[in-house]
Amino acid sequence: MGTGVVAFNLAPKHALLCDTNPHLVNFYQAIMEDDITPLMVKQFLEKEGADLLEKGEAHYYKIRDRFNEKHMPLDFLFLNRAGFNGMIRFNRKGGFNIPFCKKPRRFAQSYVTKIVNQVSLVSRLLKTKDFVFECQSFQETIAGGGLGDIIYCDPPYIDRHVDYYNGWNEEQEKALFRSLSESKSKFILSTWHHNDFRENEYIESLWLVVMKRIETP
Repeated sequence: MGTGVVAFNLAPKHALLCDTNPHLVNFYQAIMEDDITPLMVKQFLEKEGADLLEKGEAHYYKIRDRFNEKHMPLDFLFLNRAGFNGMIRFNRKGGFNIPFCKKPRRFAQSYVTKIVNQVSLVSRLLKTKDFVFECQSFQETIAGGGLGDIIYCDPPYIDRHVDYYNGWNEEQEKALFRSLSESKSKFILSTWHHNDFRENEYIESLWLVVMKRIETP
């Protein structure tokens, strides 16, 4: 599901949101169950933001160490917003390892308000929609799809941004291709096509095969 932004913006009546990153799933489940509220987010970020301004990057690494030990959802939010380029990356032992963004003034009041508003929107949405969050593989998720379902698939971008929770390689890209090709559901794949230096070779070797098959009467 990545950040979940597609599901939250489309806001269907029913949705299953899955990811292999348990911290992402736990964060949204905490919002859904009111274990995290907009007020809690505001108070937390104001406090930790003030400490970050006073102590600098040492405070960021303190929070990072605490998260890697206790896995608290609010710490996950803090690290995601105060880490370099807003990236999410874990080492092979499952430890969050993104460095500090070098901006001690990161949590200005306007930025805290923006984050709180985003949490408020998601909180209200989850109270009116039938959303389910699961930490599971894409194979299991896709296998549960049926006729009439639409699968939005946002994997790490092969040969580019693969330093996610558990990486992404050619074997996984091909497994995703097989799973989606065999599914009874319609699907939308989010990936990259090309940049100034090269093209995504898997577009031609894998994904265009599915598109041509669908377009053939």
